[in-house]
Amino acid sequence: MITGTDTGIGKTVFAAALAGALAGIYWKPIQAGLDDESDSETVRRLSGLPSNHIVPEAYRLITACSPHRAAEIDGITIDVDTLHVPAHSHPLVIEGAGGALVPLTRSCLYADIFARWALPVVIVARTELGTINHSLLTLEAMRKRDVLIHGIAFVGQTNEDSEATIAQLGQVKRLGRLPYLKSLERHTLADAFSSHFDLRDFQI
Repeated sequence: MITGTDTGIGKTVFAAALAGALAGIYWKPIQAGLDDESDSETVRRLSGLPSNHIVPEAYRLITACSPHRAAEIDGITIDVDTLHVPAHSHPLVIEGAGGALVPLTRSCLYADIFARWALPVVIVARTELGTINHSLLTLEAMRKRDVLIHGIAFVGQTNEDSEATIAQLGQVKRLGRLPYLKSLERHTLADAFSSHFDLRDFQI
C-alpha cells in the first residue's frame, strides 16, 4: 500500500516508479477527478507497465475532491465492504488517495482499509517545511489502528535533518528519497528510483 502525508506530494509518481521497478501490478481503488489524466493512466505512462498490469478502479468519480464527498456529489454510494485486494501473480502496488486519513465514506477512512487489509504500507512524504509534523502525525494515526508500516519514502530536494529526524522520532525505516526531476519521463524516473532506492527493501 502507498499512502501520503498530504495530497499533491508525488505519491503517484513514486507508485509508478515502484510498480515499474518491480514489474508489478498497480491498483488505485478509487479515482476522484477525471478532468485530467487519471492516476492509473499516469502510472501506466511513467512505469511502462502493460495494460493488463493496471487493475481498473473499483470507483471512478468525476468530481475532484475527497472520495466521500465526490461520491455524494456524483450520486454514487461507495460500499467499502466490496473493496477487496485483487488476485495477483506479480508484486502488487495499491495507491490510496491523498493522506492516510482521507475518508472514503462518512464512516471509513483509508487508514481503516489499510488495517482491514493488513498489508504493509509505505508512507510517501515531501521534504519541504512541515514534513516532520505531517509525517509523525501520519505514523501515529496509522499505529493507532495497528497498520503495518513498512517504511517511509521521501520526495523532493534533500533535507537530511528532517528525513533523519522523522526516521528517528517516528521509529520508521527510511527507504530513500526520490528527487525532483527536470524531465519526468519513464526512463528518467526509472533511473532516479534505481539510484536512490534499494529494490530489495520492497520485495516483501
